[in-house]
Amino acid sequence: MTGSERGSTNRPALSRCIRVSADEFAERHWGREPLLSPASELDGEHGFDDLFSAGAVDELVTRRGVRTPFIRMAHEGSVLAASAYTGSGGFGAEVVDQVSSDKVLAEFAGGATIVLQGPHRLWPPIIDFTRELVDDLGHPAQVNAYVTPPSSQGFDPHYDTHDVFVLQISGEKYWRIHAPVHVDPLRTQPWEQHRAAVARAATHEPVIDAVLRPGEALYLPRGWIHSATALGATSVHLTVGLAAFTRADLVDALLRRVGENPALRTSLPLGVDLRDPAALAPIVEQTVQALIETLQQTDASRPAAVLSARFDADTRAEPVAPLATLDALATLDASTRVRWRGSLPVRMTTADDRVRIVGRMKTLSLPAEAEPAVRRLATGDPVTAGELPGLDAESAVVVVRRLVREGFVVAPA
Repeated sequence: MTGSERGSTNRPALSRCIRVSADEFAERHWGREPLLSPASELDGEHGFDDLFSAGAVDELVTRRGVRTPFIRMAHEGSVLAASAYTGSGGFGAEVVDQVSSDKVLAEFAGGATIVLQGPHRLWPPIIDFTRELVDDLGHPAQVNAYVTPPSSQGFDPHYDTHDVFVLQISGEKYWRIHAPVHVDPLRTQPWEQHRAAVARAATHEPVIDAVLRPGEALYLPRGWIHSATALGATSVHLTVGLAAFTRADLVDALLRRVGENPALRTSLPLGVDLRDPAALAPIVEQTVQALIETLQQTDASRPAAVLSARFDADTRAEPVAPLATLDALATLDASTRVRWRGSLPVRMTTADDRVRIVGRMKTLSLPAEAEPAVRRLATGDPVTAGELPGLDAESAVVVVRRLVREGFVVAPA
């Protein structure tokens, strides 16, 4: 792991979203119950203004050439057709689904909500915040921005199949939160499967009935029913979706060993009646027993490899700047200050006089004498190349140059 260990109790990005300690949040709220965090109890003097703003919405709509699916609009619970708010990019950008500011204005003035999907890939402050929050939580995250005109409701009462943080940017929004009708739903169990039960639950007394104001935050575990209405002014809020890994994911990873047991690869009997439970009963019993034996022989290394690979695919390390990196390489020497690339965990092994660095996208092999220097860099603390242990200045520059070139280390401007 790098220096930004997930086990740390610091968790600065998470601390911006909650009014309790990280430990209390983990024990009492994570995956269990909602948490409303008033602005007065959150760190910082300016709420979430550094992350996003109404001006940022206008810039994305007017000047950034946003295309579907990075934008959608909804009115009275229904998602609008893309043609209602997009159009041709015009000469030099011949695409048909770029956002049209004129169409967005017309629909927004008529009461439609703007949903900017994926600003964690579009807007630099949100990019950095999301990456830091992933480091704090150890689960993938993504962000949507919801812009609701005065006195309008974007979506009917529903639940999500992922946890969320709601961060109120500007305006005020009235939230009603109800207990789940389907606890801890998986991605394959959307709220539409329980539409009637959700509608009934939304008529009962809410667990949370509150107005979210700028700088305030709300945490909702997956499955909790919610709806929100903007009050006297346009409301802008960020919804941070958290795709928490579940025990069902662990089961899926464990079941990948099924094919290694010959007893579980055999064909069912010729002519078996698949409609007859009695005919299948002894086969099911034998299969369950073979499955139990297989799982009992499995240690944590296999599911860990499967889930970590999925985590790496679902998350992103700190971006690297190609032009600035090449410029830095051209002038890199023993006095150059460098640090490990943010949010880039690695695994290191040493064998046959080589240290092997296994990262998200690639593996790098260096001479074994470079191991102390690599481990020093991997703490995450900045250091000059000449200060790295175990290497003379010339060798240290060679090692750092290779690590920068391969995207493991960055040389900040």
